[in-house]
Amino acid sequence: MGWVFVLMALFTAVLAPTTGFVVAQIRDRREARRRFLIMAAVSGGLILFFLLSGVLFSECPDGYHC
Repeated sequence: MGWVFVLMALFTAVLAPTTGFVVAQIRDRREARRRFLIMAAVSGGLILFFLLSGVLFSECPDGYHC
């Protein structure tokens, strides 16, 4: 059940900035585009951080030199 929440969080972290950017692009609103690009960069950085720390660092057990 926990994986469903993780996948939905990742999906919405990607979907919201993308949708907002597309709408701002169509309506030619530069300030909104800039905000959605910043939002996408922050979301992408957090996703990469959690993937790196949760997946890559957890594969090396304590005491082993990976």
